[in-house]
Amino acid sequence: MGIVYSVFTKPWKTIELARLGAFVSGLGFDGIELPVRPGYQVEPETVATLPKAARVLGEFGVKILSVAGPTDEATMAACAEAGVPTIRVMAPVEKGESYIEAEMRYRRTYDALLPLLDKHGVQLGVQNHNGRFVANAVGLKRLLEGYDPKFLGAVWDAAHEAINGNEPDLALDAVWSHLCMVNLKNAYWRRTSGPEADMATWQVYWTTGPQGKASWSRVVDELKARGYAGVICLTAEYSDEEAVDRLIARDIAFAKGLFA
Repeated sequence: MGIVYSVFTKPWKTIELARLGAFVSGLGFDGIELPVRPGYQVEPETVATLPKAARVLGEFGVKILSVAGPTDEATMAACAEAGVPTIRVMAPVEKGESYIEAEMRYRRTYDALLPLLDKHGVQLGVQNHNGRFVANAVGLKRLLEGYDPKFLGAVWDAAHEAINGNEPDLALDAVWSHLCMVNLKNAYWRRTSGPEADMATWQVYWTTGPQGKASWSRVVDELKARGYAGVICLTAEYSDEEAVDRLIARDIAFAKGLFA
């Protein structure tokens, strides 16, 4: 297995699956991460249709490489039947909850899920996310330490790491033992107040691969040096939402050029 290119299809929730398959295949992707969420092509209540969705997409040479959805047994069973290896989740810290309390809560949750993950042969991929989440690679390492990566893997997101974490080489050092997927997107902190403000305010601006704080070239160099073979997922998240089709086409070409 070499590098496999996936795209998170969140921006295209209203496109029927055959059109979606043709579209992402035409862009040059091998597969997708499909949201299993209300309002999408497969919803939590209709997760049993996931194998059918996989067959429709498969007609265009597109695999469902992961889903972003619930961690209940019905979803695991549907993933197993459809040949979807990974359910991607994140680890938010609830309001009023300390970070350590959140860690302990998630580890209790993972402990309870292990028998089901084993039963269905599905992996849970936990992603770092900036803000009130387990935000970076060091946090993922601590959260997943001691678990078999066959069942609990790390989905390392380069953009969230760049705006809330560490250097790419150090981050990959932390998650390497559990790394199951790499998210490539990009962002930077954008100042939303003028210099005359009493206190500066900032927001995250989601942009294309060459333009953000995460150096995709450094990330790719690190992955190549370590012999990474697996899924690279472009998340198609841009603050300029109207330009998503144009920007994702540029980003997949950019990512493939770096790996080449």
